[in-house]
Amino acid sequence: MASPLGRRAYDLRQSALSTWLNAGVDPTEVAERAGNSVKVLLSRYAKCIDGRQEIANRKIEELLREYE
Repeated sequence: MASPLGRRAYDLRQSALSTWLNAGVDPTEVAERAGNSVKVLLSRYAKCIDGRQEIANRKIEELLREYE
């Protein structure tokens, strides 16, 4: 971005997308709001969802308990 203002807007966008992904918002929803494909979103922001295996495992276990 050529101007400082343009750079700041991009930083804010990056921050928002990272925050949404870290909060557990579905990547499909985040991509739609960002105007990107899921593939593009995850290629740039996959690091934001690293380490969330424990949360994912807990959600899967909760869902499976409903079928017991």
